[in-house]
Amino acid sequence: MGDFAPCPPEAVTAAQNICGSVELREITDRRGSAVWQATGPLGTVAIKLGYGADGEGAEITAREAAVLDTLPDYTVTAGRSGPHVWYVTPWLDGPSTWELFQPVRDGSGARTTALAGAVALCRAVGDFHAAGWVHGDLQPSHGIHNATGVKLIDFAWSWREGTDPWREFNGGITHLVAPELATWISLGPQPVKPPPAADVYALAGLLWTCTTGRWPLDYAATGLALKDTSPADLRRAIAAGIPLTAARPWPHLQTVLADVLTAPAPERPTAGELADRLAEVTT
Repeated sequence: MGDFAPCPPEAVTAAQNICGSVELREITDRRGSAVWQATGPLGTVAIKLGYGADGEGAEITAREAAVLDTLPDYTVTAGRSGPHVWYVTPWLDGPSTWELFQPVRDGSGARTTALAGAVALCRAVGDFHAAGWVHGDLQPSHGIHNATGVKLIDFAWSWREGTDPWREFNGGITHLVAPELATWISLGPQPVKPPPAADVYALAGLLWTCTTGRWPLDYAATGLALKDTSPADLRRAIAAGIPLTAARPWPHLQTVLADVLTAPAPERPTAGELADRLAEVTT
């Protein structure tokens, strides 16, 4: 791995205006996007930087900051440092959905907390949809769980119905792209407008992944070797149809998820309906 990107002084100043003198902790730095936790005597914020010679990282970070700026439950300060874009937003304490399911994957604890978290995540997505938004890139780490509920993060691919979508949409993480969305991305036309039903597919897929530790689709069953398959080829394979993996460590939960993952888009439940179904699952 290379060196962590330097944090822009302008972003540090913005963080200090909120938190006082801050100490930075490096969180992630990949694909033109770096994140720090900045902690001071008055609070903690996240700093996100989009960078890269091609400008893509800056564009993605700028549009995510624009989404955050329109959401009532989030606050954001954004700016530029040369060709790069950064923003500062309050740090969200709490485990991600992936972390919440760790006892499920390793068999070290009861499933009750994970199940309650799954229900809360679906309700948070349902509320997001009810406000007219589609997330577009739900992943196991994109829900943060705390005492007040679930907060969604990573809105780079989000768009609000009735507005112009981003000029090109490639579906977020490929393993959780709904088949009909994979078809649209593969065949066009752009811009692609991901619907709420695609978010629900991703919800079911990420919960499957959190439960089993594996992506939901059985690529080996169709002869796909992931290391040799490009995202574009993988989307075409998903569009054509790939069966689910056979492992069922939590049959009651995965039966509900399998119904969502195998249903045509018009027959999928809403995020709120999925929450209701999961609330009836036994551990």
